[in-house]
Amino acid sequence: MRRLLASTATTLLLAACAAAPFGAAGLQSGATRQDALAQFGNPTRAVRLADGGERLQYSQQPFGREVWMVDLDPAGRVTHVRQVMRDAEFNRIVPGQWTREEVEREFGPPAQVDAVASWNGPIYTYRWRDLDRADMFYWIYFDRQNVVQRAHRGMEFYSAPDRGR
Repeated sequence: MRRLLASTATTLLLAACAAAPFGAAGLQSGATRQDALAQFGNPTRAVRLADGGERLQYSQQPFGREVWMVDLDPAGRVTHVRQVMRDAEFNRIVPGQWTREEVEREFGPPAQVDAVASWNGPIYTYRWRDLDRADMFYWIYFDRQNVVQRAHRGMEFYSAPDRGR
C-alpha cells in the first residue's frame, strides 16, 4: 500500500511539474486566452485588471520558485508575459502604499503565510532564485489593515551544513 501511495504521489508531482509554464515567454503578444490555456493549462488563479483585462497566474509556489503572469486585454488577447519572482519585480513594492490585494495580484498566492509574536499582522513568504541561482525567500510584512509595512529578501539555507555538531 505504501508503494502505491508513493507512486501515486510521485505521478501527481510529475504531472504538476509538466503543466508548469516553463518558457512561457514563448507565448506571443496577440495570442488568445484559449492559446494560453492550451499551452499551459488552467492557471493557479485568474484576476481582473484595472483596464478590464485579466491576468492568468501560473504559480509554482509553495515549492517551486517561478510565478508566470499572462496579461490579457479586455478582448482576451495576450499583451504581456513575464516571470515575477525576480529582484526587479519585488523592488516595485512600496511599503506604506501597497496592499495585500495588490501583492497577490502582482505575485500570486505566497508559498506560506506566517504569524509571529513580534509582528502584528500576516507575513507572506515567497520562494525564488536570484540571478546567481541561489535559493531565496522574499518576506512581505502586512499590518492589520493589510498594508505592506516591510519587505525584504533573505537566503534559504535548507542545505547549509550544521556547524553545531
